Amino acid sequence: MPDYRGLSLWFDQLDEPLTPRPALPGDLEVDVAIVGAGFTGLWTAYYLQALDPTVSIALVEAEIAGFGASGRNGGWCSALFPVGATTLAGEVGEDAARAQYAAMRATVEEVVRVIGAEGIAADVAPGGTVVLARSEPQLARARQEVAESDRFGLGTTLLDAAAARDRLAATSVRGGTYTPHCATVQPAKLVRGLARVVEQRGARLFEQTAALAIEPGAVRTARGTVRARHVVRATEGYTARLRGQRRHYAPVYSLIIATEPLPDAVWDELGLRERETFSDFRHLIVYGQRTADGRLVFGGRGAPYHYGSRIHPDYDRVPAVFAELERTLHELFPVLRGVPITHRWGGPLGIARDWHASVGLDPATGLAWAGGYVGDGVSTTNLAGRTLADLISGRETELTGLPWVGHRSRRWEPEPLRWLAANAGLRAMTWADVAERRSGRPSRMASLVTAMMGR
Repeated sequence: MPDYRGLSLWFDQLDEPLTPRPALPGDLEVDVAIVGAGFTGLWTAYYLQALDPTVSIALVEAEIAGFGASGRNGGWCSALFPVGATTLAGEVGEDAARAQYAAMRATVEEVVRVIGAEGIAADVAPGGTVVLARSEPQLARARQEVAESDRFGLGTTLLDAAAARDRLAATSVRGGTYTPHCATVQPAKLVRGLARVVEQRGARLFEQTAALAIEPGAVRTARGTVRARHVVRATEGYTARLRGQRRHYAPVYSLIIATEPLPDAVWDELGLRERETFSDFRHLIVYGQRTADGRLVFGGRGAPYHYGSRIHPDYDRVPAVFAELERTLHELFPVLRGVPITHRWGGPLGIARDWHASVGLDPATGLAWAGGYVGDGVSTTNLAGRTLADLISGRETELTGLPWVGHRSRRWEPEPLRWLAANAGLRAMTWADVAERRSGRPSRMASLVTAMMGR
């Protein structure tokens, strides 16, 4: 059996056996077939059952529930959406953009509510997010973000240097932002808890059952075919493995490290008293949180995109990226030098060509989908699940009228253009951060790359 406990700190902390559930035993017919037992698939099943307890649902999962990004992410349940509010307003209008972001804020509250209502021990803490500005260009971006927040009512406030350091005492802090619309969670506990809940209510979950193809009315696997009126693709970063889907999302890797539990004296120095999630305003994303057992979890981008949208377990662990994460962690928090790193892990997330998450249902074929969360999926999957449940049930609601519903991103370029563009963008953002540190001026290169990527 694969070492599922080694997938992440989160899986290692589970006190349940990770023996896979039985595989699909042969052909099956249900009302709804869901491909993928991560957050998207399980939230969809959860809300379908809430609307109609008699609905028959089958989920097929290539490994075990939560194997993908759902069990390996940084534990942020945030109101972030991959498309900025100003950009989204330019596409769909200000009212629609406001509605999308209001739905994201409400989603954070909904996830916290469900965790409590279902008694899932997911170590949730709604402490918000602090984002540090550690240079003049970063401080300028902080001010721009707050101006956008004021325009769209997003609830982000500007922090001066003292207030930012009081939240998180990193080096070279010049200011920052704070939003209350985020909660830390232990994602593997949440996703595994959801799997148990939907099973107890009648859904059938088949693990070790990889989908080969999704077709109108059918999911084809090597173990049999699941037929259903509605078929949901909930495969996110692993979508490229499905027949004909290689260019739909680019699987981009994010890697994470975790320290051993830190003494209270160290936390008294660092902060994060409310277990805030944290980041800073550099271009190459970093992110972190304080766990329930007192560890500091710290992750970031930096791993390369692999030619042909390849996905492989070897890509989950890149020593050079882990080394850079440790260097960055120590540069931010010198007090952590010498503190052992106990866990290192990673995995792919899905990025659409226009960086636009989407959810939808084709009434003519019964095929539904959700994905492209760009790393913000812990919350966005819940909104997707509620929306898919409404769409499949034929309900017209506020959720089904949101602007991400039915959005169709253009496909990524064929290789080698996809490989060249994705990795050139990664290098450019790395260089942009270096240039800003040296010059103290905003990087024009970063602005150019962002425009070229359609963000």
